[in-house]
Amino acid sequence: MNLSNYQYLFPNAPFPHPQVPGGKAWYALDTGNYEGIRESRQMLLEWLLSLEGETGIPLERTILAGFSQGGAMTLDVGLYLPLAGLCSLSGYLHAKPQANSSTLPPILIVHGRQDTVVPLKAAQQARDELIALGATVEYHEFDMGHEAPLPVLNVVEQFIEARH
Repeated sequence: MNLSNYQYLFPNAPFPHPQVPGGKAWYALDTGNYEGIRESRQMLLEWLLSLEGETGIPLERTILAGFSQGGAMTLDVGLYLPLAGLCSLSGYLHAKPQANSSTLPPILIVHGRQDTVVPLKAAQQARDELIALGATVEYHEFDMGHEAPLPVLNVVEQFIEARH
């Protein structure tokens, strides 16, 4: 992405990925109960809350983005923080989000119509539930699988630039 006035920080998921040597996961993939998610939520929340002290950039000017599990964690944790925006790429909701008294950040959801890892229906459901809560959601489907090719990155870049 061509965003020269931005700083990129990439938190690492805490658990080894069971199918990708050297890969990381936010929670267990092989069980239906998201084992490890509580620890990951807390770690991600603490990391996000530490950013202003480390970078001098307030959360209100921070955009949280993630792919797959990272997209799910973005929606899971980011909905309840005063962030400038959320980008969920090939992500999903862990559970039905709860209404809160604060304003929800603008949300970008991008998903592949041929995604065999995270079904398209999960993205559509996330979109619908977030809109029902009053969130502003920009939603895009692409003819792709579980990936983030250049056209997706262009959409992300435009979403980020619109929040500047």
